[in-house]
Amino acid sequence: MCGFVGFIDENDQTYDHRAAIVAMADAIAHRGPDSEGYFEDGRAALGFRRLAIIDLAGANQPLYNENRSLVLVFNGEIYNYRELRRQLIAAGHAFSTQGDAEVVLHGFERWGAGVLDRLRGMFAFALYDTATGELFCARDAFGIKPLYYAAEGDRILFGSEIKGLLAHPHARRSLNERRLAHWLCMEYLPDEETLFEGVRKLPAGHWLRWRNGRAERGRWFVPRFAPDAGRSLEESAEAIEAALRESVAAHAIADVDVGCFLSAGVDSSLVAREAARIMEARTFTIGWGEGRFSELEAAATFARATGLPNEGRILGAEQFFASVPAVQYAMDEPLPNPSAVPLYHLCAMAAESVKVVLSGEGADELFGGYPYYQECLAFAPYMTVPAPARRALAAAARRLPEGTHGRRFLMRGAHPLPERYIRLEYNFPWAEALDLLAPELGARCAAAPTPWELAAPLFAEIEADEITAMQTADILTWMQQDILLKADKMSMASSLELRVPFLDREVFALASTLPVSQRVSRRETKIALRAAAARTLPQATAAMPKQGFVTPLAQWLREEPWHSQVREVLNSERARRFFRTDRLNALLDEHQRGPRSHMKKIWSAYCFLNWHEQYFS
Repeated sequence: MCGFVGFIDENDQTYDHRAAIVAMADAIAHRGPDSEGYFEDGRAALGFRRLAIIDLAGANQPLYNENRSLVLVFNGEIYNYRELRRQLIAAGHAFSTQGDAEVVLHGFERWGAGVLDRLRGMFAFALYDTATGELFCARDAFGIKPLYYAAEGDRILFGSEIKGLLAHPHARRSLNERRLAHWLCMEYLPDEETLFEGVRKLPAGHWLRWRNGRAERGRWFVPRFAPDAGRSLEESAEAIEAALRESVAAHAIADVDVGCFLSAGVDSSLVAREAARIMEARTFTIGWGEGRFSELEAAATFARATGLPNEGRILGAEQFFASVPAVQYAMDEPLPNPSAVPLYHLCAMAAESVKVVLSGEGADELFGGYPYYQECLAFAPYMTVPAPARRALAAAARRLPEGTHGRRFLMRGAHPLPERYIRLEYNFPWAEALDLLAPELGARCAAAPTPWELAAPLFAEIEADEITAMQTADILTWMQQDILLKADKMSMASSLELRVPFLDREVFALASTLPVSQRVSRRETKIALRAAAARTLPQATAAMPKQGFVTPLAQWLREEPWHSQVREVLNSERARRFFRTDRLNALLDEHQRGPRSHMKKIWSAYCFLNWHEQYFS
């Protein structure tokens, strides 16, 4: 696990290319404190920071092919590298290391972009051809590893983190203001843009080729579900157990100690249980002093029952709030998901003992774990009612008092799935987001497409039932832009490699064949996965409902000194540049009075302002 940066700028020799690439690599030194390496030829420059996991002494980067015509910088892990290495050696390729990254280099020599279909793992990489000046970059199927780039004229900057790009002397540091309302609604941008003007993210499952100042992009992986109704639930559970066992074994390959994150939920418990079969797996849990929010006791109980050593730590409000600036800086883009803060501390704790951890991300998206997938089953009969009648009922429901039974159902039922997809207005409704922004900024954002207009092309590409369509949309947006980005940035902030065995190509191949009836029912989520868990885990763990990484933040925002601290930030000069602070104060006041919670909305503005101070002060 590492980080890389680079640029091609053959027509501008007015600055020191070597000094520029070193500064860019220094900005992401946390991703790789073990060693560094550079390539520079007057036209291109590549920089690398290494966290040594496999072939600790030998696999330093950049890596070169036999005649040094290709240069590689690589971030991630290839779990089938030994098999690919044997194939490439048999085909005549000579290896100079025992590491996994080199199979990408020689694999590209032999198969070109076709090497991507052969890689099992998580990765982002850049390959530079010294003869032609061509750059080829790619990102793994699910977007586990990040890759950003900024192209302007004949120059392209690229790297693992935006802060690395910003260290280049010609980088633009400008807020992408016209997308701020989208960010307020979704807490991320669901496409290639970022909140830095001109900086783009290469989407998961894509490659990018740059030559002579021109970029070409292609897609090499599309997540598709193909349900097979011919397999019984018992057969599916058995197959899941076998696939996950094999995936965990592959993900545990390392020349350093490997641990596991452990919550009270089924996903991390399954991963930890399988890891314990093949190694002494230390587990790590973080929780709260407020017991009703904390997973510490449940995780410790599971660990004792299964013989797993477990280290738990309590995170208090003071630590939580004090670390917000560091968390937002580490994220590159602002992320108001409160779970980022405990994850930041969990990673720091684990990094005291191990260099690699296994985690349970991805299970909900692949196996149907989110409760809102169940909404589709409730809406299915109602969708047979003619659309004009549903719209009329929605109009009548809007006049009912908030909290009236059935009001939300009737209002949402007026819309097709691409408009009622929950992630589109996850934090703020579109109209409220526009109204929250300072008037001139709100007017500029209002000219942009609505969230559902952004989502329409995405759903148009997905030919599936509503539950499968939402899972696919989550894989392409929420999982990639929130869940996995948070996992990467919070772990790498502590120089810790985080691996996700559920997001394995073999596990997805199986999950994609499960019929809807083995994913979601009106009473249960992750049906087949829970059936697999019941074969090896305590029943209480296997049946535990989805609850996410719950924090006491809503409670803390009503208490001092945290309420006053947040109010001060939301009334600052910086806040007045972006928001109507009277709206923010109204949200704070109503939240403090209770019982209604505006935690997500308040926290969105607070995190944005902390992030903006880190990058633009």
